[in-house]
Amino acid sequence: MSALLTRAGLLLAGMVTTLIATAAPAVAHGADAPNGTDYRVEIGAVAPDRPHLSVRVIEAGARLELTNTGDEPVEVIGYSGEPYLRVGPDGVYENTRSPATYLNRTIVGDTVLPPEADPAAAPQWRRVESGSTARWHDQRALWREAGPPAQVRAAPDREHRVRDWVVPLRDADGPAEIRGTLDWVPPPDAYPWWVAGVLGALAVGALGLLPAASAPGRRALAGLGVLLITGGAAAVLLAVGRVLDAGATGVGAVLVGLLTGPVWTLLAGLGAMAAARWALRRRPGADFLVALAGACLALFAGVTNAALLARAVVPVSWPPMLARVLVAVTVAAGAGALAAAVLRLHAAGRAAAAPAPAEAATSGRD
Repeated sequence: MSALLTRAGLLLAGMVTTLIATAAPAVAHGADAPNGTDYRVEIGAVAPDRPHLSVRVIEAGARLELTNTGDEPVEVIGYSGEPYLRVGPDGVYENTRSPATYLNRTIVGDTVLPPEADPAAAPQWRRVESGSTARWHDQRALWREAGPPAQVRAAPDREHRVRDWVVPLRDADGPAEIRGTLDWVPPPDAYPWWVAGVLGALAVGALGLLPAASAPGRRALAGLGVLLITGGAAAVLLAVGRVLDAGATGVGAVLVGLLTGPVWTLLAGLGAMAAARWALRRRPGADFLVALAGACLALFAGVTNAALLARAVVPVSWPPMLARVLVAVTVAAGAGALAAAVLRLHAAGRAAAAPAPAEAATSGRD
């Protein structure tokens, strides 16, 4: 049993190392998939009306998405009045002469412009997508300053209209524009959510104090299985919500997005549900698997999504309140299952190391 505990410790340490080495950079690459914001970007309308154009906000407002179902292309105009994107039935093209092509590669717009970037030059089109949907960061719809606007600093506990924004378009029918708004939304207090997660983890972890060999202990193991299923389902919902918010439509696109996006959250959720099956059937080694799955769930699905607890606008297609509940559930179920399983493994190790009653009696007579 001591060897089993040693392997558990090594595996848990390895998971923490993996989280730091791989998951943390993925969270930090907020240029394309931010973990939340307090600025709400909304689309008003396309004016004049273009029935074949649909526009929406994705990635918590970090990108705009334009779909053209018409027979003629439409151009998105750049920051200096130059053609920037061309979206039509033959695909999506970007103008390599437009400074917006390079500035919009990151949400902060800090790309160094190459020498060929010249808004006054004739467009040079390069195909970037085969479909008729374009997605891009647009500085006109974003707040890019380091600090909040003056009105927000004066009253940070209230919503504020930061500005109305416009993105010009041009097609065969003439000029048009996407109209939208940018608002500041006060962030929620993350403290109650962390308290709920910690208290939930303590309550779940207390199940590990029940003797594993007793009837209550066996029921506790089954209860840990149910909780892992709940936490695993919450993690899967978080992963799916992120992919949907990034613009995926259809089952195929969602599956591809899951495999190329929040894969750690997805795997942690699926792993928790797989371990739950062993716990519910009370198979040998179930406690070890519960500890392993709980650690993955808490770290890869809970901690890596913790920013959702403190942001007003979250990169999940579900309502923000539901997203925060899902994060709290993954933390409570994951950390609690880990604590309970470790306690059970520790008790089992001590029981295995203790001398049998007959041996103790013989030792006493000697």
